[in-house]
Amino acid sequence: MEVKISAADIQKLREITGAGMMDCKKALQESNGDYEAAQDYLRKKGIAKAAKREDREAKEGVVVALTSPDQTQGIIIALNCETDFVARNENFINMANKIAGIALETFPESLEALLELPYEGAITIREKVGEQTGIIGEKIDLSRFEPVTGAQILIYNHSNNKRSVLVALNKKSENFEQAGRDVAMQIAAMNPVSVSKDDVDQSIIEKEIEIGKELARNEGKAEEMLEKIALGRLNKFFQDSTLLSQKFVKNNDQTVLQYLQSLDKELTVTAFKHVSL
Repeated sequence: MEVKISAADIQKLREITGAGMMDCKKALQESNGDYEAAQDYLRKKGIAKAAKREDREAKEGVVVALTSPDQTQGIIIALNCETDFVARNENFINMANKIAGIALETFPESLEALLELPYEGAITIREKVGEQTGIIGEKIDLSRFEPVTGAQILIYNHSNNKRSVLVALNKKSENFEQAGRDVAMQIAAMNPVSVSKDDVDQSIIEKEIEIGKELARNEGKAEEMLEKIALGRLNKFFQDSTLLSQKFVKNNDQTVLQYLQSLDKELTVTAFKHVSL
């Protein structure tokens, strides 16, 4: 009598082994529904390894940024693996690009929502990632999904596929495309914490003030002067670490905001996303 294998049984074995859906179904059928025997079956076939991969670190991978044809939407995804050898594999890069294309076309509201979208036919992106973990023999993880909308979005993809940037401008023109790309490269190089000082998270501000006070205290400054000194250092932090106030890397005589306003007095950045491995 053939043992009935449910979808829940197959999913449970997939989570344990990282093997594909059809491989898990066959393993359970061949093992009469016995999970231990099914795992051994997959291992003997070279589909699943002895150890779970959840505890491994996936620090390599591919980052991809794409924009819609009208440049009003953009996304970045990061698909991680364990080794640079896999990250440079053509099939792995193609999978990352396909996931990015799905993300741009559907524009889901979260990474979790993206993982549940169809990849090919009945298989979801989550299932495809799990399947590749079993096939490749490394932990594969879709770790980031960052969407951006704006009047005009420009991108920067680093040549090694490990760093991408999206920049949203408040106005659209063909004349702004190079400026947007320049600012995206600025973000990749200088790694600002926010667009402007008004967007800096309060926790970062509090931490910088505390660091400033402690530095001044260690320099022997009077206790009543610590707050003033710390606030001065905070202003320097804003200049160095917020995008619009940073010196423009292509012309240090201008800030990024001054560079944009030299093209159009109202031109500015409304948002950006920066993902790197």
